[in-house]
Amino acid sequence: MQSLNIRRNDTVKVLTGSDRGKTGRVLRVFPDKGTVLVEHVRVVKKTVSSKTGQRTKGGIAEHESPINISNVALVCPNCGPARIGYKQDGDTKARVCKKCGQTLPTKK
Repeated sequence: MQSLNIRRNDTVKVLTGSDRGKTGRVLRVFPDKGTVLVEHVRVVKKTVSSKTGQRTKGGIAEHESPINISNVALVCPNCGPARIGYKQDGDTKARVCKKCGQTLPTKK
């Protein structure tokens, strides 16, 4: 399992693929597969059957599909898409933008 510098609720920009240039919020991270689920990116259609006891309506539903983590870049609030480094401040480890050197906010 690899160490990932992209976390949930981060804003990322898609670098390659049919959705190139789109930005979105990370909904979920799959570290074992090396993929992320980004809001409104790589939307696929899926057929859904109606369940008799659950009152769900059948038809065609749209949902996001995972995208490889190497195809997205974290967006810095100051300079846009950038690579990420780490800075050790005592006991805390903070993410730092490689372009401008600003500490990135951690959203929980």
